[in-house]
Amino acid sequence: MKRMYVEDVKGFKEDEVLLKGWVHKITEFKDFGFVQLRDKTGIIQLVVCKDELKGLRLEMTIEAVGTKVENKKAIGGIEIKVKSIKILGKTYYDMLPIPVNEYKNSAHLETELDYRYISLRAPRVNAVFKVQEEITTAFRNYLKENHFSEIYTPKIIASGTEGGSELFTVNYFDHRAFLAQSPQFYKQMMVGAGFEKVFEIGHAYRAELHNTWRHLNEYVSLDAEMGFIKDENDIMDLEEGFINYLFSHLKKTCKKELEMYDVDLADEVKIPRIPLAEAHKILLDKYGKRSPVGNIDAEGEVLISKYVKETYDTDFVFLTEYPIAKRPMYTMPDGKGNTRSFDLIFKGLEITTGGQRINDYEMLRENIKKFGFNPDDYGFYLESFRYGMPPHGGFAIGLERITIKILNLQNVREASTFPRDMKRIEP
Repeated sequence: MKRMYVEDVKGFKEDEVLLKGWVHKITEFKDFGFVQLRDKTGIIQLVVCKDELKGLRLEMTIEAVGTKVENKKAIGGIEIKVKSIKILGKTYYDMLPIPVNEYKNSAHLETELDYRYISLRAPRVNAVFKVQEEITTAFRNYLKENHFSEIYTPKIIASGTEGGSELFTVNYFDHRAFLAQSPQFYKQMMVGAGFEKVFEIGHAYRAELHNTWRHLNEYVSLDAEMGFIKDENDIMDLEEGFINYLFSHLKKTCKKELEMYDVDLADEVKIPRIPLAEAHKILLDKYGKRSPVGNIDAEGEVLISKYVKETYDTDFVFLTEYPIAKRPMYTMPDGKGNTRSFDLIFKGLEITTGGQRINDYEMLRENIKKFGFNPDDYGFYLESFRYGMPPHGGFAIGLERITIKILNLQNVREASTFPRDMKRIEP
């Protein structure tokens, strides 16, 4: 008999089924008991005789053969009257370190992360990563439908992508190398190599000395780069289109998970575009909030999101026209002292940085010097611009950040299977 997944049981034509999964919950009565079996698709109730209950423990892996019976009180309106149960994987614990079968986990986040291999089993925790999986699926599908090619770039690199000291070093045979902060150089080069439109879903590494709810030192970056653009507005149009595509996709594929978190996604998202200087004025005039020069801080992100929610009824805002000094050396200037760049703020958190890039060799070389760097240190990257690079730009979305904001989670580490931060390098 072929194994059946829980979500397929109700529509299965045959009455007898074979199920495999974990023992989620046990309820004993005088002559029988209920065992909730959990697999990756859901939970179903098994009706088990007293003798078959002996030896069963929470989180054991089992297989059960039984007959479908309608029961409106059972999960999904179906239960299985068990004919036989076989234990596939024994347990050897005295007490579970994490309560897997609670609707809302009562464990502290640090404990959840210490025992991640157990906490990930909890349906509510597991649901986060179902949503995250579909975010990446939507990103890939949306871009491929718009003629983008998926690429895979090195994560061990010879020099920093954006300069600065936020780099993890690697002993690479007889010299020093670094873990990539982003695929920025390579995705630009791939645009110039004739691919025109490229994207990557990959890990990025930042040696930032931050230990907050919003920072990780290893995270997943959703990167896109597009050639033959007019300016940064083409890139913002692309990302706004993705957000609408994503929300539509999640409503189709993650209905159960969104309901679990009481999330109702908008049918249409229109994202206002506000120059940074204007945002500073709004924050000062409306909230008495002074912003750092050429940027916006965490409190400012929350307040500007409050403003756009009240004014435009949206959870998103593009902040544009960041000063040259606050953007990487490859960012296109606008001729007025600012850059053709933007950040996307979602519910009070920056989830994206993007913009138009410099595509002229001489201009890029001079800009590298203006930032105090040596052009010779960017040899192969800079050289690629000698051979006809189209006007281009792109963006990068932090996967964990967009996940926590969609589900209204409190900490970015909740959206990482095995997070890496300043204090955590295992499990």
